[in-house]
Amino acid sequence: MILAGDVGGTKCSLGLFRQEEDRLRPVFQSRLATRDYPGFDQLIAAFLKQAAAAGIESQAIEAAGFGVAGVVVNGRHLSENLPWVVDASALKQSLGLQRVRLLNDLAATALSLERLGADDVICLNAGVEALHTTRAVIAAGTGLGTAILFWDGGKYRVAASELGHTDFAPHSEREIRLLSHLRKQFAPVSCEEIASGRGFRRIHEFLNAEVTHETFETNSGNAASEISQRGLAGTCGVCAETLDIWAQTFAAMTGNFALQTMALAGVYIAGGIAVKILPKLRERAFFDAFCGDGKLAGVLKGVPLSVVVNEDAPMLGAAYEALMRQGAAI
Repeated sequence: MILAGDVGGTKCSLGLFRQEEDRLRPVFQSRLATRDYPGFDQLIAAFLKQAAAAGIESQAIEAAGFGVAGVVVNGRHLSENLPWVVDASALKQSLGLQRVRLLNDLAATALSLERLGADDVICLNAGVEALHTTRAVIAAGTGLGTAILFWDGGKYRVAASELGHTDFAPHSEREIRLLSHLRKQFAPVSCEEIASGRGFRRIHEFLNAEVTHETFETNSGNAASEISQRGLAGTCGVCAETLDIWAQTFAAMTGNFALQTMALAGVYIAGGIAVKILPKLRERAFFDAFCGDGKLAGVLKGVPLSVVVNEDAPMLGAAYEALMRQGAAI
């Protein structure tokens, strides 16, 4: 049995998987609120208690893999989006396992791509895939994450990336004004300060600070969800404009990342926000912002662009990584 998880700043998705030949079959899955627990050990203990109540014995676990939001260095994660540290060595002791694999959540998502079904991915632009060239994965949620898949001559290998922590580069006069507005609060202004869940309220307040909504009243309110829902429904003009700015900014960042990595084999957009605002991503304006108007806009028009709608992709990728690494202690 494999224990796997997608550990995010808002929620953690955990699952138990049983190997059947070269595939993994999910046995039990659950989602838990990250900040409801004082540490990752306690969160896993709560999950295993749920599994036991469902008749699943945790003693059968042989290995574990976790995709974690943040940078992973030497088996330990670094992130401002999680309230506690995840450490592979500590997990080995607490779980009583020899094999625990810890990797960036976007790297885990990238590793899931070859395991996903046709219904797990929606095409935004068919393009023309250049075989054995780079693939790129980008996801917006609590933060902004990226990963790269490169061809080593025999198979794709994953490399983590951190576009979210790079400086935001405005593309229009309005984005220049947005940057100036945010520089009063942050220095520097990173990409994920805008292209993440917290970016929705920041853009909304930049447009009109006098218009507020119920979720603005407390820090725990999900302003991103309310703004995006109102924007899609057209019930608030400021929310609709906020959604337009957010989507086009995210699209431009995605196009930049595609050029930086020369992802001619495809760009995959993942994360919970993409699934929730999918109608906006299907609009022509999103693809136009992805391509931009630079010298290589024609190249980007030919890049396959897809949305991963299976939100369990990071957990699935981490599970298969743990399975593949069973031959060696991590």
